[in-house]
Amino acid sequence: MYNNFTGGESVMKKTVDVEKNKEKYLQFVESKHTIVLSMLDDDGNPFNSCAPFVKKDGKLYIYISEVAEHFYFLEKSKKIDALLIADEGDTKNAFATERARWNCTPKNIGNDGHEDIFELFYKSHGKAMVEMLQGLDFSLFELSPQQGRYVIGFGLAFNVDIEGNTFEHVVVDKGNKENK
Repeated sequence: MYNNFTGGESVMKKTVDVEKNKEKYLQFVESKHTIVLSMLDDDGNPFNSCAPFVKKDGKLYIYISEVAEHFYFLEKSKKIDALLIADEGDTKNAFATERARWNCTPKNIGNDGHEDIFELFYKSHGKAMVEMLQGLDFSLFELSPQQGRYVIGFGLAFNVDIEGNTFEHVVVDKGNKENK
C-alpha cells in the first residue's frame, strides 16, 4: 500500500497483521513465569519487585511472603502495574524490547479454598517448592488486570486485555504532539 504525500513522494506504508501479533502476545504471556510489580511505598515513592505468577480466568496470581516488602505495599495499594518483559539475551534491539504491561487491582485472597490455583503453581513452579512455601507465611494475591499495552517492536504497540479479547493496534499521529 502506498501513501502519496504533497511533494509527489510515494512511501511504502507497513501493514500490520493484527491476528499474527495477537498470537505472539498470547504465546508471550503464556511463556513467562515471573512478573515485575510496580507500586508505591508509604512515602509515595515508586517501588518495584518481582514474583512468580500463574494466570487463570483472566486474573494473575502471585504467592508471596509476609516478610517481603511488596507484601505490605500490595495490601495497601488500590492499583499497581504488572509487567512481563523479554529476556535481554533474546532482544535484538533494547529500544524495541517485547513487553506486556497491565494496570491491576491487587487483593490478598489468603490460601484456603484455592486448590485450582495451587495446582497451577505446582505445574509451573514445582510442587515440592510450593508445598514447602505453603508451610510458611506465604499468601496468595489475586491481580485483576484492567487495560494494558503490549509492545513487540517499533510501530507495533497494542492496547490489550489479559486474554487478548481486546487487541487494538496503537497508531500515533506524528503531527499531533498531544498523543501519549
